[in-house]
Amino acid sequence: MYSVEQVAEQLGLHVRTVRGYIRSGRLKAVRIGKQYRIARSDLAELTGRTRPATAGPGGSAEVSSIVQVDGVDRAAADRLGTLVLAGANTSRGSAHPLRIQTVHDEERNRMKIVVLGSPGDTAEVLQLLEAVLDGDNGLFSREAGDA
Repeated sequence: MYSVEQVAEQLGLHVRTVRGYIRSGRLKAVRIGKQYRIARSDLAELTGRTRPATAGPGGSAEVSSIVQVDGVDRAAADRLGTLVLAGANTSRGSAHPLRIQTVHDEERNRMKIVVLGSPGDTAEVLQLLEAVLDGDNGLFSREAGDA
């Protein structure tokens, strides 16, 4: 069980913010006397981690990356999104699968790809993206100089 102060320190938030999360129901907590206590599993649920990250040998790390691709129409964005999702869904044997979200802004002809996962798995997806976007494969027609 964590105190509000410990959770605030771990998340890099102000204590009042954590208390606000508790009052709004965003973070589950138990009130003991005049203080709240937060279970490790409830903190993990809030942060999206299945277990808290630990430092040092045997610890885990998660990387978040946002890739912006300019000059991509809807059809190309759909193809690129499918390719990235297929690449991420291949068997890696990782305990924590990649989470990927794609968004296309038709007005700006821009696509954003958000990748969350282990450093190694994220690097593989980024290398796949680089190969597809920089390669002369004709799959994605982009304006010169955009990446």
